[in-house]
Amino acid sequence: MKIGQYNHLIAAEITKQGFYLEDDDGNRVLLPKKYVSPKLKVDDEIRVFLYKDAEHRPIATTLRPKVTLNRIARLELINMTQHGAFFDWGLPKDLFVPYSELRGNHKVGGYYFVYLYLDEKSKRLAGSNKIHKFLERENIELEQGEEVRALMWERVEQGVKVILNHQYQGLIFESDIFQEIKIGQTLNAYVRNIREDGKIDVTLQAIGYAQVEPMAQKILKHLQKNKGFLALNDKSDPQLIKNTLEMSKKTFKKSIGNLYKQRLIRIEKDGIYLAELTK
Repeated sequence: MKIGQYNHLIAAEITKQGFYLEDDDGNRVLLPKKYVSPKLKVDDEIRVFLYKDAEHRPIATTLRPKVTLNRIARLELINMTQHGAFFDWGLPKDLFVPYSELRGNHKVGGYYFVYLYLDEKSKRLAGSNKIHKFLERENIELEQGEEVRALMWERVEQGVKVILNHQYQGLIFESDIFQEIKIGQTLNAYVRNIREDGKIDVTLQAIGYAQVEPMAQKILKHLQKNKGFLALNDKSDPQLIKNTLEMSKKTFKKSIGNLYKQRLIRIEKDGIYLAELTK
């Protein structure tokens, strides 16, 4: 059984306390009665999350935690003690982060990024606010142009720092941001460049010609919503294009060029039109 992760287990025995679940090796864990569905029967398979209760015993739940083992999430700090901080991670027992794993000043009610790990000595789940030490900088198993999941981490002068696939540090330059970004949200992104120091330049738009097709579709949808007309063309101001379509002028020009070649639009002095419309 894997603590801190989702497990697929078999319902083995029902008791007053709940249902005992079993893995292929015969190991058992209790699913408390409050999480047991009336439809659950012996020999049924069920997906549950495993953690340890206040007595440090393995326990199963059907609740969905806000972070799982070796993953990062932005959590609310709900209590501070002389030993450390407690964060709300969506389960009855709050997630403990020892003082040695806290970085910077913390206030109750604030939101902070936390990495969930399994302590090797105590075999207990714990959190760390020192995200940097868990990020890989040497063995970067990514390729240029590869699509990744990017967690918006921190705003800096150059743009926004991101965490890629819960493993790597990346940066989206301000010049590549064409949409509203909120710290803590996760977006699809693409690897633009991998630096020698292990940091990664990222863009929210597919690289090269691969970005044209989805962006072209976006322009078509915008045209359809606006009676087949868009007051933009290849001479338009880059900021106006960014505000209207959330893309760069370079991408816009490639996209309308693609649409024009397919005879889906007409490009006029006052803007672009769907091809089937006349002025």
